[in-house]
Amino acid sequence: MNPVYLDYAATTPVDARVAARMADCLTQDGEFGNPGSTSHEFGDRARARVEAARVQVALGAGADPEDVIWTSGATESNNLALFGAAEYYRAQGRHLVTCRTEHKAVLDPCRELERRGWRVTYLVPDRSGMIEPGKLAEALRPDTVLVSIMHVNNEIGVIQDIAGLAAVCARHGAARLHVDAAQSVGKCAVDFTGCGADLMSLSAHKVYGPKGVGALLVSKRRSMHLAAQQFGGGQERYLRSGTLATHQVVGMGAAFELATSDPQASAAERQRVAALQARLWTGLERLGGVLRNGESAQGVPHILNLSFEDVEGESLLAAVRPDLAVSTGSACASASNEASYVLRALGRDERLAESSLRLSIGRFTTEAEIDRAVDVLTRAVRRLRRLAGR
Repeated sequence: MNPVYLDYAATTPVDARVAARMADCLTQDGEFGNPGSTSHEFGDRARARVEAARVQVALGAGADPEDVIWTSGATESNNLALFGAAEYYRAQGRHLVTCRTEHKAVLDPCRELERRGWRVTYLVPDRSGMIEPGKLAEALRPDTVLVSIMHVNNEIGVIQDIAGLAAVCARHGAARLHVDAAQSVGKCAVDFTGCGADLMSLSAHKVYGPKGVGALLVSKRRSMHLAAQQFGGGQERYLRSGTLATHQVVGMGAAFELATSDPQASAAERQRVAALQARLWTGLERLGGVLRNGESAQGVPHILNLSFEDVEGESLLAAVRPDLAVSTGSACASASNEASYVLRALGRDERLAESSLRLSIGRFTTEAEIDRAVDVLTRAVRRLRRLAGR
Protein backbone atom coordinates (compact mmCIF):
# COMPACT_ATOMS: atom_id res chain seq x y z
CA MET A 1 0.00 0.00 0.00
CA ASN A 2 1.35 3.43 -0.98
CA PRO A 3 1.94 6.02 1.76
CA VAL A 4 -0.84 8.55 2.30
CA TYR A 5 0.31 11.78 0.65
CA LEU A 6 -0.30 14.82 2.84
CA ASP A 7 2.41 17.08 1.44
CA TYR A 8 0.42 18.97 -1.19
CA ALA A 9 1.79 22.31 0.00
CA ALA A 10 5.20 21.17 -1.25
CA THR A 11 4.13 19.85 -4.65
CA THR A 12 1.12 18.38 -6.37
CA PRO A 13 0.94 15.65 -9.01
CA VAL A 14 0.28 16.89 -12.53
CA ASP A 15 -3.40 16.55 -13.34
CA ALA A 16 -3.87 14.07 -16.19
CA ARG A 17 -5.83 16.68 -18.17
CA VAL A 18 -2.88 19.06 -17.87
CA ALA A 19 -0.39 16.38 -18.90
CA ALA A 20 -2.41 15.63 -22.03
CA ARG A 21 -2.24 19.24 -23.18
CA MET A 22 1.49 19.36 -22.45
CA ALA A 23 2.09 16.24 -24.51
CA ASP A 24 0.60 18.00 -27.55
CA CYS A 25 3.62 20.32 -27.55
CA LEU A 26 6.40 17.74 -27.42
CA THR A 27 6.20 15.54 -30.51
CA GLN A 28 6.48 16.01 -34.28
CA ASP A 29 2.73 15.90 -34.82
CA GLY A 30 2.16 18.59 -32.16
CA GLU A 31 3.19 22.20 -31.52
CA PHE A 32 6.91 21.50 -31.04
CA GLY A 33 8.17 24.72 -32.64
CA ASN A 34 10.08 27.52 -30.95
CA PRO A 35 7.50 30.16 -29.94
CA GLY A 36 10.16 32.81 -30.56
CA SER A 37 10.47 31.85 -34.25
CA THR A 38 8.53 34.25 -36.48
CA SER A 39 9.55 32.97 -39.91
CA HIS A 40 7.42 29.81 -40.16
CA GLU A 41 4.12 28.26 -39.18
CA PHE A 42 5.62 25.91 -36.58
CA GLY A 43 6.75 28.88 -34.50
CA ASP A 44 3.46 30.67 -35.07
CA ARG A 45 1.46 27.71 -33.76
CA ALA A 46 3.67 27.31 -30.70
CA ARG A 47 3.45 31.04 -29.99
CA ALA A 48 -0.34 30.87 -30.22
CA ARG A 49 -0.35 28.16 -27.53
CA VAL A 50 1.92 30.29 -25.32
CA GLU A 51 -0.31 33.34 -25.69
CA ALA A 52 -3.42 31.27 -24.97
CA ALA A 53 -1.76 30.06 -21.78
CA ARG A 54 -0.88 33.66 -20.89
CA VAL A 55 -4.58 34.50 -21.04
CA GLN A 56 -5.47 31.47 -18.90
CA VAL A 57 -2.99 32.44 -16.18
CA ALA A 58 -4.11 36.07 -16.28
CA LEU A 59 -7.76 35.08 -15.91
CA GLY A 60 -6.92 32.74 -13.04
CA ALA A 61 -5.05 35.47 -11.15
CA GLY A 62 -7.21 38.49 -11.96
CA ALA A 63 -4.55 40.10 -14.16
CA ASP A 64 -4.21 41.40 -17.69
CA PRO A 65 -2.46 39.02 -20.12
CA GLU A 66 0.24 41.61 -20.80
CA ASP A 67 1.14 41.52 -17.06
CA VAL A 68 2.29 37.88 -17.29
CA ILE A 69 6.04 37.26 -17.52
CA TRP A 70 6.98 33.57 -17.77
CA THR A 71 9.68 32.26 -15.40
CA SER A 72 10.97 28.90 -14.20
CA GLY A 73 8.89 29.08 -11.00
CA ALA A 74 8.08 31.20 -7.98
CA THR A 75 11.70 31.30 -6.80
CA GLU A 76 12.85 32.96 -10.01
CA SER A 77 9.78 35.21 -9.93
CA ASN A 78 10.62 36.35 -6.41
CA ASN A 79 14.23 36.97 -7.34
CA LEU A 80 13.28 38.95 -10.44
CA ALA A 81 10.80 41.02 -8.44
CA LEU A 82 13.17 41.81 -5.57
CA PHE A 83 16.43 42.36 -7.43
CA GLY A 84 14.70 43.93 -10.41
CA ALA A 85 12.78 46.48 -8.35
CA ALA A 86 15.67 47.21 -6.01
CA GLU A 87 18.00 47.97 -8.91
CA TYR A 88 15.51 49.92 -11.01
CA TYR A 89 14.45 52.20 -8.14
CA ARG A 90 17.79 52.44 -6.34
CA ALA A 91 18.07 56.17 -7.02
CA GLN A 92 14.78 56.70 -5.13
CA GLY A 93 15.79 54.67 -2.10
CA ARG A 94 17.49 51.54 -0.85
CA HIS A 95 15.08 50.33 1.81
CA LEU A 96 12.81 47.26 1.60
CA VAL A 97 10.23 45.77 3.97
CA THR A 98 9.32 42.10 4.29
CA CYS A 99 8.15 39.66 6.99
CA ARG A 100 10.02 37.08 9.07
CA THR A 101 7.61 34.34 7.95
CA GLU A 102 8.27 34.74 4.22
CA HIS A 103 9.54 31.88 2.07
CA LYS A 104 13.30 31.44 1.74
CA ALA A 105 12.93 32.55 -1.89
CA VAL A 106 12.18 36.03 -0.52
CA LEU A 107 14.29 36.05 2.64
CA ASP A 108 17.51 34.90 0.97
CA PRO A 109 17.36 37.54 -1.79
CA CYS A 110 16.67 40.15 0.90
CA ARG A 111 19.79 39.07 2.78
CA GLU A 112 21.80 39.26 -0.43
CA LEU A 113 20.49 42.78 -1.03
CA GLU A 114 21.59 43.68 2.50
CA ARG A 115 25.07 42.44 1.63
CA ARG A 116 24.97 44.77 -1.39
CA GLY A 117 24.07 47.80 0.72
CA TRP A 118 20.28 47.86 0.87
CA ARG A 119 18.45 48.09 4.19
CA VAL A 120 15.69 45.60 4.99
CA THR A 121 13.09 45.77 7.77
CA TYR A 122 11.70 42.37 8.81
CA LEU A 123 8.19 42.64 10.25
CA VAL A 124 7.17 40.29 13.07
CA PRO A 125 3.61 38.91 12.67
CA ASP A 126 1.15 38.39 15.50
CA ARG A 127 0.76 34.90 17.00
CA SER A 128 -1.67 33.87 14.27
CA GLY A 129 0.78 34.90 11.57
CA MET A 130 -0.99 38.07 10.44
CA ILE A 131 0.67 41.39 9.62
CA GLU A 132 -1.43 44.37 10.68
CA PRO A 133 -1.46 47.18 8.10
CA GLY A 134 -0.58 49.60 10.91
CA LYS A 135 2.66 47.71 11.54
CA LEU A 136 3.59 48.04 7.90
CA ALA A 137 2.81 51.77 7.97
CA GLU A 138 5.17 52.20 10.92
CA ALA A 139 7.98 50.38 9.08
CA LEU A 140 7.82 52.48 5.90
CA ARG A 141 10.45 55.19 5.44
CA PRO A 142 10.91 57.94 2.87
CA ASP A 143 13.47 55.73 1.09
CA THR A 144 11.30 52.56 1.02
CA VAL A 145 10.92 51.37 -2.56
CA LEU A 146 9.53 47.83 -2.15
CA VAL A 147 7.43 45.76 0.26
CA SER A 148 7.29 41.96 -0.16
CA ILE A 149 4.55 40.07 1.71
CA MET A 150 3.31 36.54 1.05
CA HIS A 151 -0.40 36.01 0.35
CA VAL A 152 -0.87 32.46 1.72
CA ASN A 153 1.87 31.24 4.03
CA ASN A 154 3.33 27.93 2.87
CA GLU A 155 3.77 26.51 6.38
CA ILE A 156 0.68 27.64 8.30
CA GLY A 157 -1.80 28.63 5.57
CA VAL A 158 -2.66 32.09 6.93
CA ILE A 159 -4.05 34.55 4.35
CA GLN A 160 -2.67 38.07 4.59
CA ASP A 161 -4.85 41.14 3.99
CA ILE A 162 -3.11 42.10 0.75
CA ALA A 163 -5.62 44.82 -0.15
CA GLY A 164 -5.11 46.46 3.25
CA LEU A 165 -1.33 46.29 2.92
CA ALA A 166 -1.52 47.63 -0.64
CA ALA A 167 -3.52 50.60 0.61
CA VAL A 168 -0.73 51.42 3.07
CA CYS A 169 1.81 51.31 0.23
CA ALA A 170 -0.42 53.51 -1.93
CA ARG A 171 -0.62 56.16 0.80
CA HIS A 172 3.16 56.09 1.07
CA GLY A 173 3.43 56.79 -2.63
CA ALA A 174 6.82 55.28 -3.51
CA ALA A 175 6.56 51.82 -1.89
CA ARG A 176 5.64 49.17 -4.44
CA LEU A 177 4.07 45.91 -3.26
CA HIS A 178 5.29 42.46 -4.28
CA VAL A 179 3.19 39.43 -3.31
CA ASP A 180 4.36 35.82 -3.29
CA ALA A 181 1.14 34.02 -4.23
CA ALA A 182 2.60 30.60 -5.01
CA GLN A 183 0.24 28.88 -2.54
CA SER A 184 -2.87 30.90 -3.40
CA VAL A 185 -4.39 29.95 -6.75
CA GLY A 186 -7.10 27.33 -6.39
CA LYS A 187 -7.15 27.70 -2.60
CA CYS A 188 -8.56 31.22 -2.23
CA ALA A 189 -9.51 34.20 -4.38
CA VAL A 190 -6.63 35.87 -6.22
CA ASP A 191 -7.21 39.28 -7.82
CA PHE A 192 -3.96 40.90 -8.89
CA THR A 193 -5.58 43.97 -10.39
CA GLY A 194 -8.17 44.46 -7.66
CA CYS A 195 -5.89 43.97 -4.66
CA GLY A 196 -3.56 46.82 -5.58
CA ALA A 197 -0.32 44.85 -5.81
CA ASP A 198 2.39 45.86 -8.28
CA LEU A 199 4.08 42.45 -8.58
CA MET A 200 2.90 38.90 -7.92
CA SER A 201 4.78 35.60 -8.08
CA LEU A 202 2.97 32.45 -9.24
CA SER A 203 3.90 28.79 -9.54
CA ALA A 204 2.46 25.99 -11.68
CA HIS A 205 3.41 23.02 -9.52
CA LYS A 206 1.31 24.13 -6.53
CA VAL A 207 -1.84 23.98 -8.64
CA TYR A 208 -1.50 20.55 -10.32
CA GLY A 209 0.69 21.83 -13.12
CA PRO A 210 4.29 20.92 -14.03
CA LYS A 211 7.37 21.73 -11.99
CA GLY A 212 9.84 24.17 -13.51
CA VAL A 213 7.49 26.90 -14.71
CA GLY A 214 5.93 29.94 -13.07
CA ALA A 215 5.14 33.57 -13.76
CA LEU A 216 5.73 37.02 -12.40
CA LEU A 217 2.86 39.44 -12.81
CA VAL A 218 4.24 42.92 -13.50
CA SER A 219 1.49 45.53 -13.57
CA LYS A 220 1.61 47.65 -16.71
CA ARG A 221 -1.49 49.47 -15.51
CA ARG A 222 0.43 50.67 -12.44
CA SER A 223 3.55 51.43 -14.51
CA MET A 224 5.72 48.99 -12.59
CA HIS A 225 9.30 48.74 -13.83
CA LEU A 226 12.10 46.23 -13.22
CA ALA A 227 15.74 45.97 -14.13
CA ALA A 228 16.22 42.78 -16.15
CA GLN A 229 18.29 40.05 -14.49
CA GLN A 230 18.71 37.83 -17.54
CA PHE A 231 19.73 38.91 -21.02
CA GLY A 232 19.66 37.37 -24.47
CA GLY A 233 16.88 37.51 -27.03
CA GLY A 234 14.67 40.10 -25.38
CA GLN A 235 11.74 37.78 -24.75
CA GLU A 236 9.05 38.56 -22.13
CA ARG A 237 9.17 42.35 -22.45
CA TYR A 238 13.00 42.15 -22.24
CA LEU A 239 12.65 41.13 -18.59
CA ARG A 240 13.36 37.41 -18.96
CA SER A 241 15.23 36.46 -22.12
CA GLY A 242 15.40 32.87 -23.27
CA THR A 243 13.50 30.31 -25.32
CA LEU A 244 10.24 29.40 -23.64
CA ALA A 245 9.42 25.76 -22.87
CA THR A 246 6.10 25.65 -24.70
CA HIS A 247 4.89 22.45 -23.03
CA GLN A 248 5.60 23.84 -19.54
CA VAL A 249 3.85 27.12 -20.24
CA VAL A 250 0.86 25.32 -21.76
CA GLY A 251 0.73 23.08 -18.69
CA MET A 252 0.63 26.07 -16.36
CA GLY A 253 -2.14 27.68 -18.37
CA ALA A 254 -4.20 24.50 -18.32
CA ALA A 255 -3.68 24.04 -14.59
CA PHE A 256 -4.81 27.59 -13.83
CA GLU A 257 -7.85 27.20 -16.05
CA LEU A 258 -8.88 23.96 -14.35
CA ALA A 259 -8.42 25.49 -10.91
CA THR A 260 -10.28 28.75 -11.46
CA SER A 261 -12.63 28.68 -14.45
CA ASP A 262 -15.62 27.27 -12.52
CA PRO A 263 -16.17 29.34 -9.32
CA GLN A 264 -18.95 27.05 -8.09
CA ALA A 265 -16.77 23.96 -8.43
CA SER A 266 -13.87 25.79 -6.75
CA ALA A 267 -16.06 26.74 -3.80
CA ALA A 268 -17.30 23.16 -3.48
CA GLU A 269 -13.71 21.88 -3.52
CA ARG A 270 -12.70 24.30 -0.76
CA GLN A 271 -15.66 23.10 1.32
CA ARG A 272 -14.63 19.48 0.75
CA VAL A 273 -11.04 20.21 1.80
CA ALA A 274 -12.27 22.15 4.85
CA ALA A 275 -14.32 19.12 5.92
CA LEU A 276 -11.26 16.89 5.51
CA GLN A 277 -9.13 19.28 7.56
CA ALA A 278 -11.75 19.31 10.32
CA ARG A 279 -11.81 15.50 10.27
CA LEU A 280 -8.02 15.39 10.52
CA TRP A 281 -7.87 17.92 13.37
CA THR A 282 -10.69 16.27 15.32
CA GLY A 283 -8.97 12.91 15.10
CA LEU A 284 -5.57 14.20 16.23
CA GLU A 285 -6.86 16.57 18.91
CA ARG A 286 -8.01 13.52 20.90
CA LEU A 287 -4.35 12.70 21.55
CA GLY A 288 -4.02 15.69 23.86
CA GLY A 289 -0.99 17.94 23.85
CA VAL A 290 -1.52 18.87 20.19
CA LEU A 291 -1.35 22.57 19.32
CA ARG A 292 -2.47 24.25 16.11
CA ASN A 293 -0.01 26.74 14.66
CA GLY A 294 -1.23 29.90 13.00
CA GLU A 295 -4.84 29.21 13.82
CA SER A 296 -6.84 32.02 12.27
CA ALA A 297 -10.19 32.65 10.64
CA GLN A 298 -8.08 34.01 7.77
CA GLY A 299 -6.53 30.79 6.51
CA VAL A 300 -6.84 28.24 3.72
CA PRO A 301 -8.16 24.80 4.76
CA HIS A 302 -5.49 23.01 2.75
CA ILE A 303 -2.74 23.40 5.38
CA LEU A 304 -2.82 22.20 8.98
CA ASN A 305 0.33 22.82 11.03
CA LEU A 306 0.53 21.06 14.40
CA SER A 307 3.00 20.87 17.27
CA PHE A 308 3.03 17.68 19.35
CA GLU A 309 4.06 18.09 22.95
CA ASP A 310 6.58 15.59 24.39
CA VAL A 311 7.55 14.34 20.92
CA GLU A 312 10.63 15.21 18.88
CA GLY A 313 9.63 16.20 15.36
CA GLU A 314 12.29 14.33 13.40
CA SER A 315 11.59 11.15 15.38
CA LEU A 316 7.90 11.51 14.60
CA LEU A 317 8.63 12.09 10.92
CA ALA A 318 10.80 8.97 10.83
CA ALA A 319 8.16 6.94 12.69
CA VAL A 320 5.40 7.71 10.18
CA ARG A 321 7.56 7.72 7.05
CA PRO A 322 6.65 4.23 5.77
CA ASP A 323 2.93 5.02 5.87
CA LEU A 324 2.58 8.78 5.63
CA ALA A 325 4.19 11.49 3.47
CA VAL A 326 4.26 14.73 5.46
CA SER A 327 6.86 17.41 6.20
CA THR A 328 8.14 19.54 9.05
CA GLY A 329 7.88 22.71 6.98
CA SER A 330 8.91 24.12 3.62
CA ALA A 331 10.42 21.64 1.16
CA CYS A 332 12.96 24.33 0.27
CA ALA A 333 14.28 24.27 3.83
CA SER A 334 14.10 20.50 4.38
CA ALA A 335 17.87 20.05 4.19
CA SER A 336 18.20 22.04 7.41
CA ASN A 337 17.70 20.39 10.78
CA GLU A 338 16.74 23.70 12.39
CA ALA A 339 13.31 24.26 13.86
CA SER A 340 10.88 26.14 11.64
CA TYR A 341 11.75 29.83 11.57
CA VAL A 342 8.09 30.52 10.73
CA LEU A 343 6.85 28.94 13.97
CA ARG A 344 9.56 30.64 16.01
CA ALA A 345 8.46 33.97 14.53
CA LEU A 346 4.95 33.21 15.83
CA GLY A 347 6.32 32.81 19.35
CA ARG A 348 6.64 29.02 19.57
CA ASP A 349 9.66 27.98 21.63
CA GLU A 350 12.40 25.88 20.08
CA ARG A 351 11.05 22.61 21.50
CA LEU A 352 7.53 23.06 20.14
CA ALA A 353 8.80 24.41 16.81
CA GLU A 354 10.94 21.28 16.45
CA SER A 355 7.99 19.00 17.23
CA SER A 356 5.78 20.31 14.44
CA LEU A 357 4.40 18.73 11.29
CA ARG A 358 2.77 20.36 8.29
CA LEU A 359 -0.14 18.30 6.98
CA SER A 360 -1.54 19.52 3.67
CA ILE A 361 -4.61 18.31 1.85
CA GLY A 362 -5.21 18.37 -1.89
CA ARG A 363 -7.46 17.58 -4.81
CA PHE A 364 -6.96 13.83 -4.58
CA THR A 365 -7.15 13.39 -0.78
CA THR A 366 -9.94 11.09 0.42
CA GLU A 367 -11.71 10.56 3.77
CA ALA A 368 -10.17 7.09 3.96
CA GLU A 369 -6.69 8.61 3.66
CA ILE A 370 -7.45 11.13 6.39
CA ASP A 371 -8.61 8.35 8.70
CA ARG A 372 -5.52 6.30 7.93
CA ALA A 373 -3.30 9.33 8.63
CA VAL A 374 -4.99 9.89 11.98
CA ASP A 375 -4.44 6.24 12.90
CA VAL A 376 -0.76 6.27 11.85
CA LEU A 377 0.01 9.52 13.69
CA THR A 378 -1.90 8.47 16.80
CA ARG A 379 0.00 5.21 17.14
CA ALA A 380 3.35 6.91 16.45
CA VAL A 381 2.83 9.74 18.94
CA ARG A 382 1.67 7.39 21.71
CA ARG A 383 4.63 5.07 21.11
CA LEU A 384 7.18 7.92 21.16
CA ARG A 385 5.67 9.39 24.30
CA ARG A 386 5.88 6.03 26.02
CA LEU A 387 9.52 5.66 25.04
CA ALA A 388 10.18 9.14 26.43
CA GLY A 389 8.49 8.20 29.70
CA ARG A 390 5.62 10.63 29.19
